[in-house]
Amino acid sequence: MKRPLPVTILGCLFIAAGLVGLVYHFQERPLEPGIVLVSLVRLLAVIGGVFLLLGHGWARWLLIAWLAFHVGVSAFHSLSETLAHLALLVVVGYFLLRPPASNYFRSSHTT
Repeated sequence: MKRPLPVTILGCLFIAAGLVGLVYHFQERPLEPGIVLVSLVRLLAVIGGVFLLLGHGWARWLLIAWLAFHVGVSAFHSLSETLAHLALLVVVGYFLLRPPASNYFRSSHTT
């Protein structure tokens, strides 16, 4: 089955967001103690994006969880940031859980 366009777009966006975040955090704060945790979170976005493109169903759940984590973290910052992440979570969840994507992941891999 052909990969749905929203899955391709989201996979590429998560890869880009993870890589940009990694580069940014290493350039801005390379010696901070929390950089390892931040880098792991960014790396999860890259991994999720790559495996989303490869058709692994677990990757969509990883990316939804990744965004849900960001909703929680942004709640400590500001209401507008929380609402922005929440809107992203709803949009990404919509596209990754609707029938075209679900059928694609079901037909690609059952892992």
